Amino acid sequence: MVPWGFVCHRFAMAALLVLLGGVSAQASADPVIGSNNVVVADPSVPRPPGQPCVVTLFTNVSFDDFSARPYSYAPPASCNGAWAKVVLEADFSVTAGRQYDRTATLWLAGVNLYFGTTQEPSAAVSPAWHVERDLTDYSALLRNAGQGQAVIGNLVNSTYTGVIHGSARLLFYPATPAARAANVPDAVYPLGADPIGGTASLNTPNDKLARTLTLPTNVERAYLDVFTQSQGGDEFWYTCVPDEYAAQAEECGGGNFREAEISIDGQPAGVAPVYPWIYTGGIDPYLWRPTPGVQALNFMPYRVDLTPFAGQLSDGNPHEVALQVAGAHGYFSATATLLVYRDAHAKQVTGQIVRNTLVGQAPAPTIGSTLATDSGGNVSGDITTALKRDFVIEGYANTSHGRVTSTVTQHVGFDDRQSFTINTTTYRQQTWQRTWSNSMSESRLGKLLTAQQSQHFSYPFTLDYNQQTGSDGSISAASTVHQGYSQHLDKRLMGIRVYNAKVENTVDSADTLVFNASGALASHSGQQSVQTFDFRDSLGGCYRTSLTTKAGALASYDSGKGCMGGSNHVSWFAHPDGSPDSSLLPGH
Repeated sequence: MVPWGFVCHRFAMAALLVLLGGVSAQASADPVIGSNNVVVADPSVPRPPGQPCVVTLFTNVSFDDFSARPYSYAPPASCNGAWAKVVLEADFSVTAGRQYDRTATLWLAGVNLYFGTTQEPSAAVSPAWHVERDLTDYSALLRNAGQGQAVIGNLVNSTYTGVIHGSARLLFYPATPAARAANVPDAVYPLGADPIGGTASLNTPNDKLARTLTLPTNVERAYLDVFTQSQGGDEFWYTCVPDEYAAQAEECGGGNFREAEISIDGQPAGVAPVYPWIYTGGIDPYLWRPTPGVQALNFMPYRVDLTPFAGQLSDGNPHEVALQVAGAHGYFSATATLLVYRDAHAKQVTGQIVRNTLVGQAPAPTIGSTLATDSGGNVSGDITTALKRDFVIEGYANTSHGRVTSTVTQHVGFDDRQSFTINTTTYRQQTWQRTWSNSMSESRLGKLLTAQQSQHFSYPFTLDYNQQTGSDGSISAASTVHQGYSQHLDKRLMGIRVYNAKVENTVDSADTLVFNASGALASHSGQQSVQTFDFRDSLGGCYRTSLTTKAGALASYDSGKGCMGGSNHVSWFAHPDGSPDSSLLPGH
């Protein structure tokens, strides 16, 4: 019989993807109606009871060039026991003026602690924002002193005047009878060669971020946290078209399918969908003032279950773990972190992969087109892109519990339709896109199904860009955007459902830019946005907040709508002995 502790760990660790957290946090009081400062509906990371120990990484550091800002880290001496939770908090601001959105990353010993972008300022508004990320799973890294760095490359001159400032700290919540120590990975490994921290640039589908590792000989479970951020010519990958239609559609080439591919020793090991993040200068900067797009200021990683490879990774030989981006077209900024769980009662775990139907399934989307050019040179029609794949990866590991067979079954898909209307007065591009992933991780002891975890991700995205040219040569460009992030998690032990949760995060924004005949921005109008963040779980946890903005200011903010008792709250998941397990808190 597999021990309950093992089963609980299996669930807790197999899907520690964030349902709520690692997102921008609100202050204790509701935001002020009429404020032009950054405001989001996202929750803060839920915390266990008790006072945390705080370790400051850096305070009020200026970012006005492209040099990294190094810092030293040491674990908190006064909280050197077990931790119930570890949370990164960071505060950023940028001075009023003109500045691009910038990529922001924080690192420790090569491991990414935070990945996001910055808010753009205006001539009159110096925005400030707060972000959080649950780093409890990275506790093994944080047990040791090390060197880290903050990277926010920023150009400051007479034109681009905005100086970015930032502070960051780690909060360690000690384990107590009311907040049991979290079940965390035994080891954390960064992908990449930089010992301090940095991303890799993946310009083509053949470029890869890889690291060769010799892991412990008793690996029991393994997971990979993946970040793939579109940059350069790939920043607006979701609007691109296949090369053969690029000139006709007046759009970027390379197509608009992107997907992260994970491999171990060259063998396909999993996939990670790419989220269509839009940064705060994207499409129309006014769309994102004061509310940015989904996760724009704080990306969330996608966690890939590599547990079927546990036996192979435990053989004492070096193994290459690699990441590539299918469709990369110059370029994606990527990083990943390998999380490893060890069998505490075995020095040697053996095993192998017995089935991998992902091998030979290179992503090859189906392209369709009704795009046509008439005798007058007017272009109209649709371009469609579609891909669906199903695969199973299964492996066994001979552990101290017996032979454990781990199976990952995944269905991934991508659907996109782009409609074009192009003539002498109109350039209109409408995009309807959805990326999704349905996955099931199962664990069997012999023939006994002990644990199941299913997850559903959906990333709906629509964009309507409508540009009209007036008789006087002026141009109006109306944009409407819908972004969504949906995740549904279900956990079962011995066939009995023990936990179920769902999160929905949507942002809808609109604005119209007006340019004079010389091409200079003359005005903008109709700025408005709506964000709703909703979380529910089977233990009574509930969080719902919605907000609206108009003309660049907060128009309404409703926190707690639809939650029991009119207030937002989340719940603890308990071990069989009744003690809380913070690893299953929403936000972890």
